[in-house]
Amino acid sequence: MKNIRLIARLDVKGPNLVKGVQLEGLRKMGDPNLFARKYYEQGIDEIIYIDIVASLYERNNLLDIVKKATKDVFIPITVGGGIRSVDDVREALRSGADKVAVNTAAIKRPELVREISQMYGSQCMVLAIEAKKVAGGKWEAYYDNGREKTGIDVVEWAKKGSDMGAGEILLTSVDMEGSGKGYDCDLVNSVSTSVPIPVIASGGMGEISHLEKVIREGYADAVAMAHVLHYGKMTVMDIRNEVMAKGFNVRKYDNAKGYNS
Repeated sequence: MKNIRLIARLDVKGPNLVKGVQLEGLRKMGDPNLFARKYYEQGIDEIIYIDIVASLYERNNLLDIVKKATKDVFIPITVGGGIRSVDDVREALRSGADKVAVNTAAIKRPELVREISQMYGSQCMVLAIEAKKVAGGKWEAYYDNGREKTGIDVVEWAKKGSDMGAGEILLTSVDMEGSGKGYDCDLVNSVSTSVPIPVIASGGMGEISHLEKVIREGYADAVAMAHVLHYGKMTVMDIRNEVMAKGFNVRKYDNAKGYNS
């Protein structure tokens, strides 16, 4: 059985970590790096930083935040929001990021996915997809933090992104995001069974049963969490221990020694 990665998602606006519901009604939570360090110390596998207004204002404010984070956090970091070119990717990597997540710019110019993967490797290129359910049991891809419609079918877009060199997909259900009511397992299943690359399920985590379901029924390779962590409903260690008790493979972690496997 594959190892399931536990990922903390940090949505950032300006200097603040924020959290909303369906990517709206944002509430300031505090310094994102304090949260990142806490989750790292608790044993999270990876961290994703998303500048949620970068595309709207055509800039990325995360790089200084990431530079500071890498002084205390020594796990893979993904940066998303405002990545529009291979030059932007270079600056993100120089700042300490290991991967970049691209949504808006990839929709506007899909060739960017290939350019990034060819320049920096597919493992660096994460295709971020914001999905909303539409009629007929399908999902439409959105961009600009779930504000703008594309008319593009999510599954077809995921296939195209994979074919162009994306190394994994960050799949966010806008409908379930921030709800704490569970992931959209049908969405995750539809994408996971259509592409050969890992899929990160994002949007809806509220309890362990949600994580278990999206792995078993959605075939997610990783789960991104925000609300359940930011509001202290569960700790990373709580989640890791319960996931292991359910029989899933996750990296073992000891607070004193770090990762054991």
